[in-house]
Amino acid sequence: MAQKIADGIDRRILKELAADARIANNELAERVGLSASACLRRLRRLEETGIIRGYAAIIDPAVEGWTMTAIASIRLSRQHEDEIRMFEEAVKGWDEVIECQLVTGARDYVLTVMSAGLDHYERFIKDKIAKLKCVDTIETSFVMNTIKARRFQGG
Repeated sequence: MAQKIADGIDRRILKELAADARIANNELAERVGLSASACLRRLRRLEETGIIRGYAAIIDPAVEGWTMTAIASIRLSRQHEDEIRMFEEAVKGWDEVIECQLVTGARDYVLTVMSAGLDHYERFIKDKIAKLKCVDTIETSFVMNTIKARRFQGG
């Protein structure tokens, strides 16, 4: 991935976009010391090579009524390919799961789950996760407060 970043100007472009993805190309070019056309060419290359994966608005989950965040640690009964595939495919279809990581250690997966409260989370566990035959254990921690949250911004 580092080979796709040509130089410090590319890094400055990425830093500026991470701070304000809606910045106009003319303003971005001025901030990084390029002409507007040269800046746009670099920006397109960063997009085409996959360094810039996309642009998104970050929406407050409370808009959807999701006011509680839980971290669910999942252990599968076996780490066979069919069970892994079953679990991962199921997770992809659950709106409540905003993030899922395959991890090392005592658990197999860590899910970040949003819900409208404890009752909603309980239904999610009972109706979705616990119904999967491949799930052995579920351990949940509830987020009391987020101290720091950010998406990768480089540099």
